[in-house]
Amino acid sequence: MTRLTRKETHAQTRERLLETATRVFLADGYNATSVEKVAAEAGFSKGAVYSNFATKHELGLAVLDRVRLERAGSLAAAVSGAADLESRVAAFGAWAEENIGDVGWTTLEVEFATSTRRVPGVRTDLAARRRALTAAVADLVEQQAAELGVTLRQSAEDLAVQLLSLGIGLGVQRAFDPELPVRSLVDLLRGAL
Repeated sequence: MTRLTRKETHAQTRERLLETATRVFLADGYNATSVEKVAAEAGFSKGAVYSNFATKHELGLAVLDRVRLERAGSLAAAVSGAADLESRVAAFGAWAEENIGDVGWTTLEVEFATSTRRVPGVRTDLAARRRALTAAVADLVEQQAAELGVTLRQSAEDLAVQLLSLGIGLGVQRAFDPELPVRSLVDLLRGAL
């Protein structure tokens, strides 16, 4: 059996910490979860966390990146298999129904943003990530419109801002009232195409 290099061991430790933090932050919340808890559940010391992430906030940003990437991938997969416009809008609606208002995800997003808004650098990092997410949604909208030969009634970036804003608002409300439909989000998309 080949021995792992120090770099490989470090990468494995970081990945295990990130997997554990994702699971625990989504289950228990960002503020309620200590670095010590993440370390213990991953089977490491608190020092292992801090040798991989300078602060809890850095770990939180890495978790948010991971969760958003997974959700974006699931959205892209949901709409890519549909043949026509109405099928893709329906696939988007099904994805939104399943994902918008997920209590763990919604709580993590809101809690992290509100509790770190005054931490130097974190607010800037969150704003940069918001811009990147908006650009990714705009790219997905443009790609879908091009594949279907549909002309957008507004810029893809404006539509992305609207979809994300309404989606976040619905997510917060659906976290405490899961009966709230996502129809308004689907109607926004349908009306823009």
